[in-house]
Amino acid sequence: MVFEKIKDSVNSDPNVGIFVDGPNVVRKEFDLDFDELREKTEEFGNIKIGKVFLNQYASDKLIEAIISQGFEAELGLGGEKAKESDVDVYMSTEASEAVFNDEIDKIVLVTRDADFLPVIQKAKELGKETVVIGMEPGFSTALKNAADKVVTLE
Repeated sequence: MVFEKIKDSVNSDPNVGIFVDGPNVVRKEFDLDFDELREKTEEFGNIKIGKVFLNQYASDKLIEAIISQGFEAELGLGGEKAKESDVDVYMSTEASEAVFNDEIDKIVLVTRDADFLPVIQKAKELGKETVVIGMEPGFSTALKNAADKVVTLE
């Protein structure tokens, strides 16, 4: 019997934490393909943390698609008082934890939002490589200028 190696998730490539700002980039007008996003992120190293942050309006179908691509779906506060900024707080907190995690070498943020600039700045200060993946319109110039690498999705 011959065994085919399907995936090797343990190698010497850098470890990557990817954090996706769902309300900002998971929209019909952007048609974000999670398979393509995962493949693009794997070019930077091994995905060790992969989280997509969503608000209470996320459909079960969307959550299923996220999970099927190997990401974790993180839901922000629910209820009538939930705001898009609540998702930003959760994502910033999780991304900041990864910045201080010695097992993570690169921080990838998928957003267009300058609210995540402090995460990029702290990551760079601590010697982590930073990547921002976003799309136009509204891709923050400050965020693009702060990151080590920028990927603009068409």
